[in-house]
Amino acid sequence: MTNDSRPLAVFDLDGTLADTAHRQRFLERSPRDWDAFFAAAPDDPPLAEGVALVREHAEECEILYLTGRPERCRKDTEAWIAAQGLPGGPVRMRRDDDRRPARRTKLQVLRTLARGRRIRVFVDDDELVCEDAERAGFRVVRARWAAASAALKAAQEREGRT
Repeated sequence: MTNDSRPLAVFDLDGTLADTAHRQRFLERSPRDWDAFFAAAPDDPPLAEGVALVREHAEECEILYLTGRPERCRKDTEAWIAAQGLPGGPVRMRRDDDRRPARRTKLQVLRTLARGRRIRVFVDDDELVCEDAERAGFRVVRARWAAASAALKAAQEREGRT
């Protein structure tokens, strides 16, 4: 993070800024093909509603991207953010070996961030993550502009993969 004195606006990627619909098929088979799922991420189309919201918040906030994607996807993730013309900002990713549910990992990061900075808003598509963040006192915007996938929801909660 920078020494920016502006508040933070924290944005999820998958299902919030990136449309994962074209790669969810890799999670609908057994066993799930995680390598193919993440390898297809650079081809995600942007979600217009999320892109507009992140640009709006960038006028007054420092943007931080908080994703459940594993660290091994950093290069592709940062390239995707840049290719979409999204505002620059730090990207927080899950350790490659971290399989905790997204609601636990993301809430832990939000609490850590809040110790040093004011968080104006947290934007995510995962209802469980949003519920826990709200209970912890964060202002949450639920990203409900992408089609939800049952396989992706199961992965987020039970398998701690994204």
